[in-house]
Amino acid sequence: MWKTVSAAVMATCCASGAAASDCLPSEWGADDQIGAANRITAERTVAAAQLVKQGASHPLGIVITPGMPAYPPRFTQLQVLQPEHPYSESANAFGWEASANDDLVQMWLGTGPQLDGLGHLGEAGEFYNCNRGKEFSKTTGLTKLDISQIPPMVARGVLIDMAKHFGVEHLGAGQPFSRDEVAAAMKAQNITIGEGDVVLFHTGWTDAMLATDPATWGATIPGIDNDAARFLASFKPLAVGADTWGLGAVPPKPGDKVFYDHAILLKENGIYILETMNTGRLASEGVAEFMFVLGQARLKGAVQMIINPVAMW
Repeated sequence: MWKTVSAAVMATCCASGAAASDCLPSEWGADDQIGAANRITAERTVAAAQLVKQGASHPLGIVITPGMPAYPPRFTQLQVLQPEHPYSESANAFGWEASANDDLVQMWLGTGPQLDGLGHLGEAGEFYNCNRGKEFSKTTGLTKLDISQIPPMVARGVLIDMAKHFGVEHLGAGQPFSRDEVAAAMKAQNITIGEGDVVLFHTGWTDAMLATDPATWGATIPGIDNDAARFLASFKPLAVGADTWGLGAVPPKPGDKVFYDHAILLKENGIYILETMNTGRLASEGVAEFMFVLGQARLKGAVQMIINPVAMW
């Protein structure tokens, strides 16, 4: 198991700052549990489908490798098993010579390419739409805000290439970028964000570092600062993600709170987070706008889910 995130970062995470302010119900009502997924409409789905011009498609989930770095204590292990042990070419369990493999996976669902649900992170015991963690966080599964309720995510996707903006192959370790830098990149790359869109950032971090320096890849990441998260929320997107395992810069810039972008997006705005997205091909081919499709596994009570969204253009 990899334990690459520094103790200092983890301590900062646990001491996240002031208590949450008085909570107001979301714009979709006090009983809502899907947040920004309410922005998925038939009209936006039709508009997203019209972005497919070339018939090209690309998996946005990176390949998950057992033993790959993960935020501790998360890990992934895989075992391939045969119904009759050991493996036999002449198993006769079904009355004919069936040869079969089965598999058993042991992992944290917040490993690799993932969807963070609205029950993932809150502040001072409070989560999205004024839900108190002590009331719905059970060891057998969340009783509210779990990912099984999220409808298929079909939306217009946009890629903001921050590596291109800074003129580098990849951003540096812990390099933050601000609302002004995001806005400047959007202007230079002629990108607009509409309500209900999925916004992805390309930093080049995973393409450059995961295979060559996995310890550094898992210990630090470039990403948005806290104020940039508020800037992005103002566009009312469906989800915000990046080609990094945490979205916000780790460690955070001075004055910021580590992982507080999660609180801003998930808890305050009901906006989903997509992590470790496979954005390299989109960036290299200059694909800035695409149809985004995700149908996550609907595991009842789950907080997060490993995912492989598809970009089509």
